[in-house]
Order: sequence, then C-alpha cells, then structure tokens
Amino acid sequence: MPDLSPLCATGGSAPAEARHGVLSIRENPELALASVARRQGAPEPSPLGLSLPGPGGWTAAGEVSAFWTGPDQWMIEGHGLADSDFAARVAADCPDASVTEQTDGFVAFEIRSSAGERPITDLLAKLVNLDPQRLQPGSAARTGLEHLGVFVIRRAPDRLAVIGMRSAAGSLWHALETAISRQVEVAA
Repeated sequence: MPDLSPLCATGGSAPAEARHGVLSIRENPELALASVARRQGAPEPSPLGLSLPGPGGWTAAGEVSAFWTGPDQWMIEGHGLADSDFAARVAADCPDASVTEQTDGFVAFEIRSSAGERPITDLLAKLVNLDPQRLQPGSAARTGLEHLGVFVIRRAPDRLAVIGMRSAAGSLWHALETAISRQVEVAA
C-alpha cells in the first residue's frame, strides 16, 4: 500500500513560511472554514456563539471567528480545527442556515509584523487596492491581489490574513512573499 501523507496547499509536508526584516508570512493549514448563509425568513444565525459581523466586518471569540462575505452570508473560521468536522459543528449550531464545508477549497496566509502596525499598513498600501486606513483591526474585505480574488482580514494592528483559492496557493504565496521582500528592500 502506498504511503499517503497529507500536503499543505503550497505542496510541502510543512507549512510554507518566510521572514523578511520585521515581516513574516506563514501558511496556516490549521484553519478550518465553513460558509454560512441565512435562509429567507430565518433568524440571523449565531454559529458557536458568535455575533456575526456586518459588511466589512470580522469578529472573533476564542477559537472561532467570522467575516462577512455578502448579504446574509459569512465565512466562519475555526482556528486550529482543520482536522475536525468543523462544518458539521457549525451546521448543528445553525439549523436554520445553509452551511457548506470550505476548508479544503481555500488557503490562508498569516502575515505578522514584529515592529507594530506601520509595516502592515505600508504592505497593505502596496499589496491590494484597499485604503489601509479603512482596513482597521476587526475588518475584512474581498478584493483582488494581482490576478487572484482574495479575502483580506485585519486580525490585529500587527497581523493580517490573506485567504485565497487553494488551487492558486503557489501563485498567491509567490505574490505575497515577493511583496513582503520588496517592502523590506524599500525600508532599507
């Protein structure tokens, strides 16, 4: 029988990671994702006790968080829960909503600054067509990054997450890692 080992979205047996100056980037294979859509006439869901955010919002409580993806639609994140049946857990908590497993369809990259907020703000200004001042901590947006559609989440002043399609993980990694390395060159 062949030895089957799981691979990260970027193709390695371990998550891709890099550090350039004060910025680091790491693939996050532990992030579980489930989409939630409120059915017509149903009450607003409250998956796993979360109060769901409005347009442009992101909220977190313990090991779960959520961001708005469209009218009556959200993506629920399970931090460290990718190996569980996260969507079933969310569905059990939201019987009047449509819940779909999304974990294997997306890849998440976490970007951190060891020098506070400024390097993240500067990176955002170069990375995506979003005003960094409008993408404050606790906010999320869907936008384009190079030729890819992504979700950008401002988790904290010094932290940013970029979530894109798993099938484009290599291209997304290349775009992010290149932008981070160039940001360091500009700062030097």
